[in-house]
Amino acid sequence: MAGRGGGDASVSILCGLLTGHMPIEREITIFFSFCMFSIGCMLYLMIITLIFYRIMFFYLRPEDLSHPYWINMGAVAITTLAGATLAANSSQSAFLLPLLPFTVGLTVFFWATASWWIPLLLLLGAWRFIVRRGGFSYEPQYWGMVFPLGMYTTCTLKLAQVARLEFLLYIPKYFIYAALLAWCLTLIGWARSLLRLLAAGP
Repeated sequence: MAGRGGGDASVSILCGLLTGHMPIEREITIFFSFCMFSIGCMLYLMIITLIFYRIMFFYLRPEDLSHPYWINMGAVAITTLAGATLAANSSQSAFLLPLLPFTVGLTVFFWATASWWIPLLLLLGAWRFIVRRGGFSYEPQYWGMVFPLGMYTTCTLKLAQVARLEFLLYIPKYFIYAALLAWCLTLIGWARSLLRLLAAGP
């Protein structure tokens, strides 16, 4: 899915965090980080178009709306974190400083997209589990929901700090509990599944 764009954003974040700690010139690292961020943005927009095409124009069964759909939100969240990391490094780079308004604007665009995904995914989940009465049984794919929730919390905190949008700090302040709850419930589901497997024997 959209995880390919998230992979490029991950490399961008890593380069941003290592800026100044690598045996090569700082501007080279920052330039590479910006390029990976740009590639991640491009790939996400391309792939998400195909995903929306499938959702809008193909018949979907409840089981088709599997938990990895949350990775779509996680990919935008990690792209947001990459953009916010670039913005945080802009004061140290002659290359990034003129691009700061563009970087922050693009970062807010992807943060808004990640925020938009959350109610949509909740509605799709309600349709699958409540309207169509899908079963609540543990699947390893549930872990695909945990990462996006944690990443959304992290990227919102970073964006609020970099863009000085203090009102956004209320989101990670409370959203972290949703991420922790999802992690705990998934862990409990995994433990119960493992115990049932052990009890069943070979």
